[in-house]
This record gives sequence, structure tokens and C-alpha cells, in this order.
Amino acid sequence: MSRERNIIYVARFVSMLFTPFYLPLFGLIVLFTLSYLSLLPIAYRLQIVAVVYLFTILLPTYLIHFYRRHQGWTLRELGHRERRVVPYLISILCYLGCVWLLKSQHVFHFVISIVMAALLVQIVCAIINAWWKISTHTAAIGGVAGALFVFAEVFGFNPVWWLCVVFVLAGVLGTARMILRQHSLAQVVAGFGVGAVCAIGGLLFL
Repeated sequence: MSRERNIIYVARFVSMLFTPFYLPLFGLIVLFTLSYLSLLPIAYRLQIVAVVYLFTILLPTYLIHFYRRHQGWTLRELGHRERRVVPYLISILCYLGCVWLLKSQHVFHFVISIVMAALLVQIVCAIINAWWKISTHTAAIGGVAGALFVFAEVFGFNPVWWLCVVFVLAGVLGTARMILRQHSLAQVVAGFGVGAVCAIGGLLFL
């Protein structure tokens, strides 16, 4: 019994650590590290990272937490498909606010396209959620895999080791979501696929 409890604790920690909102922040870090944008002043890069962190991680996380507490639901109860509508709307509005602010500051288009790709992932998952519960956790890490593929093509670096790490993390995260009985195998696999496709399409065409 103690072993099972420890496994559940680890699964909860993994789910909290790899929040679905980290995709654009990770994309920016890779972009500012491995591309010509690394030549930008560090103060400017940190300013953009701070804005993206505020609008895509801190703000939606806080608002969704406030909404959950207001409704008196546990995290597990919030995971019910019909209760995910408002959290999706919150995250979509926060991402839209981030895109608007970045555009108003005339930030590089490729930087904005990262947030727009993450926004596309959120929108597609929200639409699918109307009929079927899909894993936004694995959609986010699938988006990371898709973004790495695009970055490798655009900036000419070898993404093999990066992708290996992402695939291992995706397996760990998907397993954690199933251990917590939040998703089935089909839902975590579909989430990864949706995230990868949306990220590739968003970064190439938005």
C-alpha cells in the first residue's frame, strides 16, 4: 500500500512539474539559445521571457486555481471533461493577451509564432474536449517535439538528443496521467499527436 501511495505521489509531482503551459516558454529558451536571436541583448530576451511566463504560465495557472477553489473542486474533480471548459477559455484568453502584447511591442514574428502555435494547441484541444477528453499535458510535450523538429530544419542543428529526451519525458508524463486515472492510453497518445501537428503547422504557417 505504501508503495502504491509513493507511485501516486510521484505521478502527481510529474504532472505538476510538466504543466501544459510550459510549451511557449521552452520554445523561447531554445530559440534564444540555439538561433541567431541569441545575439540579442540579454535584458531584451529576459523581458520577452518574463512577459511570456506571465501570460502563459503564471496568470492562467493562478486564475484556474482560483476558479477551482471558488467551485470547491479538487484537482481530480476539475479534470472531468465537462468541467474543463472554463479552464480552456482562461488559458486561451491569456495566450491571446500575450500575442496581442508581443505584437504591440513589435517583437520578432518567429517569437510570436511560438505563442500562436501553443495557442493553436489549446484551441484544438478545447474543441476536441467538447466530445472527448484529451490530454493537454501530452499535447504540450508533443508541441515541444514538433517545435524542435521545426527549429532543427530552420536553424540547422541536430535535434536527435533533444528529441530523445522529449520522448522519454513524454512517456513518463503519459504514464503519470494514466496512473492518476486522468486519461487513457488513447487520450495521452492523441494528445501528443495533436500537440506535435499543431506546433509544426503553427510555426511554419502562422
